[in-house]
Amino acid sequence: MFGEDQTVETVYEDTLYDLARKFSLGSEELIRVNPQVDPWLPGAGKKLIVPGRHILPPGPHEGIVVNLPEHRLYYYPKPKRGGPIQVITYPVSIGKMDWRTPLGLTHVISKQKDPTWYPPESVRREHAEAGDPIPARVPPGPKNPLGAYAMRLAAGNGTYLIHGTNNPIAVGLAVTHGCIRMYPDDVEALYPLIPVGTPVRLINEPVKIAWIDGELLLEAHPPVDAEGQSFEPNLDQFSEMLQKEVGETIVAIHWEYAREVLQKADGVIATVGLEEDDPNLPAAVPAAESAPAAEPAPAAEPAHAAEPVPAAAPAATPAPAAGPAAPPDVPASDAPKESGTAP
Repeated sequence: MFGEDQTVETVYEDTLYDLARKFSLGSEELIRVNPQVDPWLPGAGKKLIVPGRHILPPGPHEGIVVNLPEHRLYYYPKPKRGGPIQVITYPVSIGKMDWRTPLGLTHVISKQKDPTWYPPESVRREHAEAGDPIPARVPPGPKNPLGAYAMRLAAGNGTYLIHGTNNPIAVGLAVTHGCIRMYPDDVEALYPLIPVGTPVRLINEPVKIAWIDGELLLEAHPPVDAEGQSFEPNLDQFSEMLQKEVGETIVAIHWEYAREVLQKADGVIATVGLEEDDPNLPAAVPAAESAPAAEPAPAAEPAHAAEPVPAAAPAATPAPAAGPAAPPDVPASDAPKESGTAP
């Protein structure tokens, strides 16, 4: 786990979309944890939670990892000899329904500053049917949805990109035609760090857990199916992940709170279990027992209250050691069978 949650106080000019970009969050990330605040007109003096803590996704900690339900990209720079592993993270947009972002292992095959966009015929038809026709070639500039930087992936015969955008308000949403879209300032910072050949793992992990210093931490995001649709989280799946994480350790789980965190799926990390001999969780039951049947969960505050800290941009932070091997390259059959790139 790395990073920290914050609280900030709004001023009159703020919108949640502007603040999301300032703190390198997707707009929905910030809106989900502040549901009582109008995203366009929050007003002055509102206290906002800014979620900044993240449990690292499972698998190898190398290259780029994109976790689709989280709408977040992690980059692990190659560590210096004997140095710690570091991680840099940014919010991203992913593919919308019927234009899913593929899963699996791929890699960066080329990079381009100020790219020209050649939209596929299917994208041009979609725009034409919506009364917004687009040309076969879109040069660099403010009308180009690829933004100022693009990194082409091997997946789908090179039809998928990690790129910027001319519509930053949509970062963090499932709105693309399969590509991975970033804020302009984020992709500008990432672009020079990524050599051609960098591995890219695209994963679907809506629930992440960590066992740290006798505490079981849970981070849940809205699950995403193969068509890009969200669905209800699975408590049984969480129970299996839990047992794998803690092994033979006897842990007391607050199942009602765990269910609430899973159902809320707002990405805020919560402590849902402690070692059995810890007296601080009297309402819990041992992890070895089955989770109770689903029922309405009582209201509860997040286990870790956000504390005010100065605003800061994402920074490289020491991360845990690498995990198991990654899956094979994304097959070309998962990609659209046409030329051009759909952002």
